[in-house]
Amino acid sequence: MKIKKLHKDAILPRYSTEGASAFDLFTHEDVEWKSYEGQYYWHATIKTGWSFEIPHECGLFILSRSGHGFKHDTTLANSVGLIDYDYRGEVQVKLICFDVMPPEILAGQAVAQCALIDTPRCYFMVSDELSE
Repeated sequence: MKIKKLHKDAILPRYSTEGASAFDLFTHEDVEWKSYEGQYYWHATIKTGWSFEIPHECGLFILSRSGHGFKHDTTLANSVGLIDYDYRGEVQVKLICFDVMPPEILAGQAVAQCALIDTPRCYFMVSDELSE
């Protein structure tokens, strides 16, 4: 899959182990968490410094890192992100944290993981009956 570097300090995505199903996305700068008066959570928008040329009929699914959830009550703001094959903008990650204090995430750390998944086009046929 072709990717385009958009920031000089962007860190190349990579699989953390031979058996990993998804590759990691990294931040190239320290994460700045925000919380507004009346909110009960923290949030941060993180630029990855990369855009992707996703293959036709595939989607790039952005997933939370399990360590963020288990250790810091932190997840993706939209639960699971889906980037369509025709999107060419920068991939960003928005995290929300429900802990009293959000985790410190420094430049160079993984912030999410991605899986490239086939998304074949389907066509719909209205029917009065379905097979058992």
